[in-house]
Parts: sequence; C-alpha cells; structure tokens
Amino acid sequence: MAEVTFESVRNDEEVHTYIVAAQDALEAIGYTEHGLRHVGLVAQRAMYLMEQLGKPARQRELVGIAALLHDIGNVVNRHDHGQTSALVAHRILSRMGMPPAEVAIVMAAIGNHEEEIGNPVNDVAAALILADKSDVHRSRVYNQDFATFGIHDRVNYAVTHSDLIVLPEERAIRLQLEVDTSIIALMEYFEIFLTRMVMCRRAARHLGCHFELVMNDTRLL
Repeated sequence: MAEVTFESVRNDEEVHTYIVAAQDALEAIGYTEHGLRHVGLVAQRAMYLMEQLGKPARQRELVGIAALLHDIGNVVNRHDHGQTSALVAHRILSRMGMPPAEVAIVMAAIGNHEEEIGNPVNDVAAALILADKSDVHRSRVYNQDFATFGIHDRVNYAVTHSDLIVLPEERAIRLQLEVDTSIIALMEYFEIFLTRMVMCRRAARHLGCHFELVMNDTRLL
C-alpha cells in the first residue's frame, strides 16, 4: 500500500473536479462557500492544530487529507453530505492506495464533522471539527444583496476576521473573532452557532484542551 500524502490528494484531478462541482451546486441553492478556499483553510488550520499539540506527523497528514475531502459529498446533495463525503473519500483514497486502517480514520473524521450528528471519535475528527467550525468569515458569503440575507449570511458577513489559536502551555484552543456589531448583535452569533460551539468544546476536550471563544477582545467562553 502506498503512503497517500496531503499533496497527492490536493493535486488529484478527481478530487479537484468534485470540490469545484460541489461548490457550484451549493452556490446554485444559495449556501455559503464550501469550495477550494474553505477546504484549503480548514486543512491548514487542522494541521497547525495537530502540530502545536505535538501529534505525530502522519496524523497531521491524515487530518489535512480529511479536511480536503470533508465537504466533497456536496457534489451529490447537501443533505447528509458528511456521510456521502466519507463514502466518496473511501473510494478515492482506496483507489490511490491508502491502507484500510488509515482510510477508516479519515472516513470516521469526515462522517463526524456535522454538528447535528458528529462526535470527536478520534484525534483527526476532533481537529477537523475545530478547524471547520472556525471558518466563519464574510468572504464565505456569495449573496451580495444584503436585503435578502438570512441569518447564516448575516452572521458570516459580520465576521471580519477569524483565527484559530492553539496555546499549548495553557492546553487551550481559542477561536478569536472580530465581529461588526452594526450587522449583528453578539447574541445572534450564539443563536445560530451555539451547537457548533458546544461541538468545538467537546472536540477540544478530546484533545486534552479547553475551548475558548473570544469576540472583539472579550472572552465569552
């Protein structure tokens, strides 16, 4: 079995085609951005998180691969896209020669990244959850008609800066946001994203850390 790398998956034609097609499908139904920008940023943050926590190099590679593929199932349908993404990832990674034990880790992580049904079942899953949920930013909003914004559009558009910070000595993982409160009140963020923050707290705990949420220099969690 070959050692499938982050770079080999990122440069795979099938992977690239499906990610682009999945984003086209979501844009057609008015969802926020889940394409190459999103999966690339999630991969970068997830690998950084694993590195800062001293996780093995191969785990860092696997979480990067999981991040690249975690939304690929949107090419089929938005509904249950986590499970579809896991199955598509299985076929792609098996075709590329990844050992079944590693495929299983990646599949479990991808299949558990949605807040409605997901759990941090392994370290890769926990890091993917934190990196994915940290990507809140106005660049994800394609809709340019503010009058038609839904709550998801408004919350994302209000966030002008987001960062995921690991503080290894404090065993803390911090989501730091700058929010334009002329667009939303801070409580609106919690209204729409409370389940995500609960999921992030569980994921951080799995990694032996506590989760912090800082908005406009004020710690809220």
